[in-house]
Amino acid sequence: MNNDPSLSYQHAAARGASPVGEIVALYDTILRDFGRALVALQAGDIEARVFELNHAIVVIGYLQYVLDHERGAEPAKHLAQFYSLTRQMIVQANIRATPEPIQELIELYSGVRQAWHQADLQTRVEQTQPPVPATDRTGDAAAPGAANPANDDVETSQLQWSA
Repeated sequence: MNNDPSLSYQHAAARGASPVGEIVALYDTILRDFGRALVALQAGDIEARVFELNHAIVVIGYLQYVLDHERGAEPAKHLAQFYSLTRQMIVQANIRATPEPIQELIELYSGVRQAWHQADLQTRVEQTQPPVPATDRTGDAAAPGAANPANDDVETSQLQWSA
């Protein structure tokens, strides 16, 4: 049994994570794999480097496998391409055994991880905010589906706005 406190924290955090938060945790795993591979490369530890990069490939394969192409449509297609491309980059990084390809992978995955993290934060904020009722021009809440005579002369396209 592993008594590493950071690993215990990671497991606890993953259990309480949202679905998007779980994706962020997987990206964190990939980034840790890349970081350990870089350290192993610099130390000349071929076995550790290969292990870490292979583990990253497995995690990326899982992310690719769970993509929902029906609901995700175009973004899922782009992520699948990203995963395929970066898995090939990892294989090349293993062959080349230089730090540059691993550093490039770290940059790529850090950027995408940040985007997922922002999406997770936004989702959490949206889930904690109550819905805002529609209002008429006087500021009073309008009943859903109620006509507003004050707006009869205004085009519908002018009434649609977003924050």
